[in-house]
Amino acid sequence: MTALPVYRAAIVEDWIDYNGHLSEAFYVLLFGYATDQVMDGIGLDADARSRTGSSLYTVEAHVRYLREVALGAEVEITSTIVTAGAKKLHLAHEMRVDGELVATEELMCLHVAGQPAATAPFPHDVAGRIAELSGTRALEWVGRAIG
Repeated sequence: MTALPVYRAAIVEDWIDYNGHLSEAFYVLLFGYATDQVMDGIGLDADARSRTGSSLYTVEAHVRYLREVALGAEVEITSTIVTAGAKKLHLAHEMRVDGELVATEELMCLHVAGQPAATAPFPHDVAGRIAELSGTRALEWVGRAIG
C-alpha cells in the first residue's frame, strides 16, 4: 500500500508572531500546503485542476494548537484520508517537530467542478486513488468537539 507523502517546511521569521513563535495563521498556511500535496497525490494536481476544472473546497476545519513552534524549527505534516464519499473528503493532518505532535487539523472538503463551480462526484481515477489511500491510520483525536 502506498501512503501520502509527508509535507516538510522550515519555519521562517515572517511567520513568527509577537509572542515569539509560529503565528496561528501560518499553522493553517502550512496545513493548506499539506492539503495541496494530498490533492497532488490523489490526482487533483495543478495540471488536472487546469484541464478539468476540478478542485477541492474546504467547507469546515478544526485546528488544535498543542505546542509552540519556534523560528527555524523543521515541521513535518502527515496527512490521512479519514473517510471519503462520492463528493467529499475528510482529511486529518498532524504537524510534528522532532517527532513531537505540535498541532492537528481536521478538514471536510467537497469536490467541485464546472462553471460555475458546483459539487460533483470525483472523477473515476481520483476516486480510485482516494479508495487506495483511505483509512490507513486511526487517529483518536479526529471528530473532537470544541469544549
